[in-house]
Amino acid sequence: MSHHLDTPLAAQNGQLYIDDLYVFSGEGSTVFVMDVNSNITGVYAEPGFHHEARYEFKVHVDGSDFESLTYRFSFGEPDADGRQSLRLHTLTGADAREDGAEGEFVLEGRTGEAAEAGGTRVWAGRIADSFYIDLDLLSIVNGAVAKGTAVDLSSWRPEKAKNSFTGTSVETIVLEVPHTHPQLKAGTRIGVWCATKLATDAGGWRQINRAGNPMMWPIFWPGDTDFSNPANTRHPSQDVAAAAEPIAGQVAAVVRATGTSADPDGYGRTVAGQLFPDVLPYVVGTPASFGFATRNGRALADNAPEAMLSLVTNMPVPSGLTPATSAELRTPHFPYVVPA
Repeated sequence: MSHHLDTPLAAQNGQLYIDDLYVFSGEGSTVFVMDVNSNITGVYAEPGFHHEARYEFKVHVDGSDFESLTYRFSFGEPDADGRQSLRLHTLTGADAREDGAEGEFVLEGRTGEAAEAGGTRVWAGRIADSFYIDLDLLSIVNGAVAKGTAVDLSSWRPEKAKNSFTGTSVETIVLEVPHTHPQLKAGTRIGVWCATKLATDAGGWRQINRAGNPMMWPIFWPGDTDFSNPANTRHPSQDVAAAAEPIAGQVAAVVRATGTSADPDGYGRTVAGQLFPDVLPYVVGTPASFGFATRNGRALADNAPEAMLSLVTNMPVPSGLTPATSAELRTPHFPYVVPA
C-alpha cells in the first residue's frame, strides 16, 4: 500500500497533527500526554491514529541538546469496532534520536483499554478535549503578530468569552512512567517534545509534525495547515539558529506597535530565548504549571493560551476562561482524561 507521503491528504491528515502536549506529575510518576486529530478541524478528522505513523515522546535530560530517551508508539489498522492495537518501544542513548533503531519493546495493548508493564502505564483513545480558548481572542492576537501591528482588545469582552472547543474531541496517548525509572527520577530536569512521523515509500521515516511549548503554531504560524513550515521537520537543536531571530522580530514589532515595552528589540530577544529550543521544561516530581510565575511542564488544567498570549504581547490578555471551564473533562487518577 502506498504511503502517499507526497500528497496533500497525507500532510493535512489530522491523525498526524499534534494539538497539545502535557507533562505533569502523576501518582509517583511522570505523565506524558499527546493529543492529535481534533475534530474541530472537520474534514481532516479521520477517526483513530494513523496506522503507518509513529508517535514519539522525546526527553532531553539536564539541558542536553539531544534526546536520550524516546517513547515510540505505533498502531495497527482499526478493527470492525474501530479499535486499534498499539505497541510501545523505548529507545535510549544515541538510539533515542535514530529512526532506524528498533528500541526495546515495552508493552502492547488496544485503544480504549489500559495497558501496563513494569510500572509503565498506557492509555490511548478518543477523549473529550479539555483544552479551552475563545478563538475570537486568538484571532485578535495572532493577526497583530502576523502584521506587526498593535494588539487592540477594545472589542474583546472577557466576561462573554466562550470556549470554542466545547464538545470537541481528540485522540490522545497517555503515558505514565514511575519515578523509579533511571532517567526520570524525582528532581531530574528534563525538556520534552513530541513528534509524529510517517513511513515513506523509500523505507525511511519523515517527521511530519512536532510540538513543545503550547500555542506556538497558532500564534506564529497560524496559516501552516499543510505542514509546510520547516519548523515541523526541524530538530529542537536547530531552533535557535533557524528561528530565534525572526520570532524575536515578530514579538518586537507587536510590542513596539502596542507600546508595551521601552526596549522592544530586547524584549523580543528575551521571549525568543524563552521559547527556543522549543521543548517543554519540567522538573520531575514537582507540580506542573504553565503560567505567569513559572513554566514547568504543563498540567491539563493550565490556562496556557492566556499565559502565551500575554508573554508574546507583554501585556495582560484576559481570556475570560479558567480551569473550571473544562474541569469535568479531567480526572485526578490514571488515565487523567475522560473518554469521549
